Amino acid sequence: MTRLVIVDDDALVRTGLRLILGGEADLELVGEAADGRQAMGVIRELRPDVVLMDIRMPHQDGLVTTELLLSWPNPPRILVLTTFDADDTVLRALRLGADGFLLKDTPPPQMIEAVRTVARGEPVLSPSVARQVIAAATGGAEPQRRQAEAELARLTEREREVAVEVATGSSNAEIAERLYMSVATVKANITRIFTKLETDNRVHVAIKVRNAGLL
Repeated sequence: MTRLVIVDDDALVRTGLRLILGGEADLELVGEAADGRQAMGVIRELRPDVVLMDIRMPHQDGLVTTELLLSWPNPPRILVLTTFDADDTVLRALRLGADGFLLKDTPPPQMIEAVRTVARGEPVLSPSVARQVIAAATGGAEPQRRQAEAELARLTEREREVAVEVATGSSNAEIAERLYMSVATVKANITRIFTKLETDNRVHVAIKVRNAGLL
């Protein structure tokens, strides 16, 4: 059972998320908070597995709250909710260590799966958020393209296919389905990709794929 806390200053958003997530047998909504300050107490008391975190809130925003939570021993997973897919605060949340980014208008089935994915320890990016994050983090300059191509040349053809899927924001399960692989094989490929590209971050892989012009 995955224990959830929703942090959002909009009561309608909290109600919508409660309706979407509350009917799932493996998800338990244990608490809510309307701003970051309130969230700290709620999360400290309830110790959820996953926190759905709004960014823009009064008193204490989601970025400050995320940074504070991730300084705790054994912090919860943080799934950031954003209204805008071109928001520089998403990049800041990424640097702080958030586990995923999801648009608030994400269809319910995808939102439910995103929560499960983050709970398993896998990062999640909405495709449009992934594109904006990658675009904001890269300039697409020619030297970057040549460097990215050289780095990706270290990968096998199968690893490149997996890397491209990673760059679209796909989960391991989605990659497995599209490439006709087992999830275990996908994970093994991603581990090799991380080693060869000298990174431990899926977004960094996505940036290299985009710089190389493979998206």
